[in-house]
Amino acid sequence: MIAWVFPGQGAQVVGMGKDMARAFPAARAVFARADEALGFELTRVCWDGPDDTLRQTEITQPALLAASVACMTVLQEAGHHPDLAAGLSLGEYTALVCAGALAFDDAVRVVRARGRFMQEAAAGRRTAMAAILGLDAEAVRRVCAEASAAGVVEPSNFNSPGQVVIAGDEAAVQDAIVRAKAAGARRAVLLPVSAPFHTNLMAPAAERLAGALAAVPIAAPGVPVVSNVTAQPVAGPDDIRRLLVTQVASPVRWDDSVRTMVEAGAEAFIEIGPGTSLSGMVRKTVEGVRTLHVEDPKSLDETLRALQ
Repeated sequence: MIAWVFPGQGAQVVGMGKDMARAFPAARAVFARADEALGFELTRVCWDGPDDTLRQTEITQPALLAASVACMTVLQEAGHHPDLAAGLSLGEYTALVCAGALAFDDAVRVVRARGRFMQEAAAGRRTAMAAILGLDAEAVRRVCAEASAAGVVEPSNFNSPGQVVIAGDEAAVQDAIVRAKAAGARRAVLLPVSAPFHTNLMAPAAERLAGALAAVPIAAPGVPVVSNVTAQPVAGPDDIRRLLVTQVASPVRWDDSVRTMVEAGAEAFIEIGPGTSLSGMVRKTVEGVRTLHVEDPKSLDETLRALQ
């Protein structure tokens, strides 16, 4: 069995998808559809920047989705399809497009709104995110609980064993960094992220997203899609809609999601979209699985040869 996995915010890079679109009309068509759905030239930002525009959350999210779907479409045209799918945060929407649960045009519009809602939820508040390396999940939870006297600070991403991201009010995150180092963390570093994603501070964004998703048709996925919230396959359209809302203000359980896919029989993971960060997380979480990726014609060719 093969799982297809899709990156989230932070993987974006100016130029993503450009070489694939030059080489494959199907990839080019995905970007054209995104431009039409959004009513502006997302493609130009993806391919030419500037970087500070691409980093704006309401641009980053549809841009990453479009770039990943462009790569995915070429792989599908080559005759390949997943047995399972999942994505990190924003990437979960790409996984749902892959599985036929969300139409691409609807997805690209709703994730632009999602990005705007998430950015605005923390507007005017001094917040931060930090990566804690070398502590287990329970130790990070304790550190956050101890630092919560200084404000909101919570685990936001369980990426792999010994790699947990925390987020919240800046003072509380800084306090948690100090406490994590004292508890034996190998590293604890601030991340260049603009909002405290996947914490309770995102509750206003979740409420607004619920309204946006209510108007979006959702179908039963054609292959199992593992949810960030539960680390289990989604049950159907109502479950998908509920979990996408919950996801915004809940921690991403990526390590558990990877384990779920391996327990279901996944022997290889193909990371589709810019970068290879998910592949690294997969290898740190489970042993004995293959990791491949598709982000440009070269990596596509390498992956197709490996799948023969």
